[in-house]
This record gives sequence, structure tokens and C-alpha cells, in this order.
Amino acid sequence: MSSESTQTAQRHSTQNQSEAAQIAAEKLQQAGQHFVAEPAKDLLGVLRGYANDKPDVAAMWCFGLGLLVGWKLRG
Repeated sequence: MSSESTQTAQRHSTQNQSEAAQIAAEKLQQAGQHFVAEPAKDLLGVLRGYANDKPDVAAMWCFGLGLLVGWKLRG
């Protein structure tokens, strides 16, 4: 009897792992589709949030990037 109960427990464990893997794959696919569909909106949202939290640092980054791009365009 213990052999049958061990086999039954192994089948249930395998089924649970299979279901968990399927659910995880579905969630990852949904997340991937979201970030592929709207990456610019997500990136702009993150940048806006950072600029709201640290406006002085964001302003310095903009200034530095502007200098770098201007210097590269000039030369």
C-alpha cells in the first residue's frame, strides 16, 4: 500500500508543478505583451516619476545630455 500512496503523491506533485509552470508561463507572456505593446509609455512614466521625485537630478541629466548631443552635432 505504501508503494501506491507514494506513486499517487508523486503524480499529484507532478500535476501541481505542471499547473504552476503553466500559470507562470501565462503571467510572463501577459507581462511580455504589455511591455512590448507600450514600451514608450512605460519608459516615459518611469522618467516622469523620477523627475517628480528628484527634479534637480533630472534637470542636471537633461543639461548634461543636451551638452553631449550638442557637442556631437557640432563636431
